[in-house]
Amino acid sequence: MAIKKGLSTLIDISPNFSDQAIENSVNQIKVGWVIKSFELDAVITANSVLSLSQKNDIKDAINNVPYLNLGRLLGDLLRHTKSIIDGSILPITDALNPTPGTFDEILSSVQSLQGIIPLLYGGTAKDKSRSVNDHLGTLNNILLEPDDGSTLPAMTMLKESVDFIVGFNLSEETALETAYDNLKAHINSLTDDSTDIEHRTPLLAPLQTAVATAHTNFNNSLNTNTFLAKRDQLALAEVKIEKQVSLENANLVTLRDYIQSLIDVQNYAGMGSDDEMAELLSKVSQAPEWVNYYKTYKENFASLNPIYTTNSDSEKEAMINTIYTNSGLPDVQDPLDIIAVANKARRDSRIDTAGFDRLTVDEIVTQSCQQLKIPIANREIYTQSELLLENMNDEDRRQISQALDLNQSADTLS
Repeated sequence: MAIKKGLSTLIDISPNFSDQAIENSVNQIKVGWVIKSFELDAVITANSVLSLSQKNDIKDAINNVPYLNLGRLLGDLLRHTKSIIDGSILPITDALNPTPGTFDEILSSVQSLQGIIPLLYGGTAKDKSRSVNDHLGTLNNILLEPDDGSTLPAMTMLKESVDFIVGFNLSEETALETAYDNLKAHINSLTDDSTDIEHRTPLLAPLQTAVATAHTNFNNSLNTNTFLAKRDQLALAEVKIEKQVSLENANLVTLRDYIQSLIDVQNYAGMGSDDEMAELLSKVSQAPEWVNYYKTYKENFASLNPIYTTNSDSEKEAMINTIYTNSGLPDVQDPLDIIAVANKARRDSRIDTAGFDRLTVDEIVTQSCQQLKIPIANREIYTQSELLLENMNDEDRRQISQALDLNQSADTLS
């Protein structure tokens, strides 16, 4: 439910959602070789002459040292966050997903998962790697804020490391920037002319190799005590960013299908409340688990009783005592009242009462003890009555305990 205060002032104002925080952070990291790397990645991505396959080949060829190839990392990060904001990350595949996605759809779907998953799985959405941050962590500044109060945010690690390394003006960094510029210039020089493409495309390979070699040389130059800590920090940040983007991408690309699958389960499960529908579905389903669910639905539903809900053994024992008392038990308290004990025996489902009408009260007590395997040898009738009453009262408690167990079983996800 929305808070009413201030709501009327929002009617004509768009939230204007954006990934500006991530973009600002990326811009702060674009110094030294990172600027050149970012520009190269942008040129490769935007080029209209190269095929998608050729672009991917180039990107893969120069990604031999991923933590130095920050143009691709940061470019992929921004393309990822922008595809969430405009909804294009949701694929248009077939008749099931015929319309372009929107950020609103993503938000609504992710919010729905936070409620549906606990209902179906019993755990949280986070337990299934489907929390808000598992879908939208990059927009939620998960890369800009400390994750546990002690570790630097990934983007901060990048900035610190890049600034530190750039400050030394290493010749290997300069050589890498030159290799970036040469490959970028060549890609920009490509034209749609087929003859030109045929002539110039083979020249990409040595330029790609030059970049990869420059990456290797730059990496080697950082393998000293001066740079080692910052180099490792760069690598750690690269892995964190790559892992987060990969997780979000996997979750969002499958978001429509995943949430629909959970909704289907909810719908199919709900149909079990209709006896005729449950019978039909138990016959047409080819999954043994669903067949069993429908066949036992009525029985399990009958076991549900909200007053029987307990969370621990101590609560269960207290609940048994409460229900036992509220049910008017023990209904017979005096074992010397043999007539009352005999009448209670007649109501005990474990005792076969056939022929009891022809028996005396004492005989009913004795025969009931025999059926329940209560030792009666050398025991007078009042002792038998006391043992029989104790046994029947214990059975009353056992039945209440069983009802609690059945309720818990029916109400526990499995």
